[in-house]
Amino acid sequence: MRAVRILTTVLLAGATALTLAGPAAADTPSASPGDGKGKDKAKTTADAAPTEAGTSFRTAAPFRPGQRATASASTGDYLYWVLPLDSGQRATVKASVTLPEAASRHGSATWQLDVYDGLRRRQPCTYGAQTVSAGQGAAAVELSCTLRTVRPGAETWSDDPLPGSYYVRLTVVGLPKEDLGQPVKAAVEADVKETGGAYGTDGALGAPLVSAAAQAREGSLREPEDGWSGGRWSDRWLWTAAGGVLAALAGVLGHSLTRGSGRPRS
Repeated sequence: MRAVRILTTVLLAGATALTLAGPAAADTPSASPGDGKGKDKAKTTADAAPTEAGTSFRTAAPFRPGQRATASASTGDYLYWVLPLDSGQRATVKASVTLPEAASRHGSATWQLDVYDGLRRRQPCTYGAQTVSAGQGAAAVELSCTLRTVRPGAETWSDDPLPGSYYVRLTVVGLPKEDLGQPVKAAVEADVKETGGAYGTDGALGAPLVSAAAQAREGSLREPEDGWSGGRWSDRWLWTAAGGVLAALAGVLGHSLTRGSGRPRS
């Protein structure tokens, strides 16, 4: 059994080293001798949350998960924003609309929040209030949509969510005609949960679903802060290593039990 203990110690030490070294190597940014305060200031400005929305997919205003994007608009406008989502991320998109004063409205209004992927396919919500009606006396309306977990790859016939740009569209879908054009204030944000390797697959896209026009428009916001996940550390490595450790231990233990402890009798 001493061999079992030795092998266990060695393999567990190797697995621990792999666990500690993997994320460190993947997450540690390399220093750039040319970096300075000017670039830091430019990056801060570029990463600021937008204060206006686009009116189409092509003009969607970019923002990141964790930011609160705002806009002033008129009732009836289509408001568009875009954010990057990577494999293993499950996003909950939330929107709020501050409505005009009740005295100036003529009835209830129904607002809707839609999310589209980089191929402009409308993505279903697993849960959340995606369409909400507000009575004439309501001061605001709150909407939300929790998307499916983004996968690194999928079959061509599948509509699975893939890494890339995700477009958020907010608009009113029902109200009295007299209320069209009244001023409103809107805000959107996205909370992201990292699901890890549980939703990983062996395949992966060659590149995230981000159009050339979006890349040119979004600048540094076209990808997650840590970059896209291609080649990045995944906790699936740890599960694979753990499986190897258990298989090796089972083999050694089985050999020890079946070998016997003495000479065969004559």
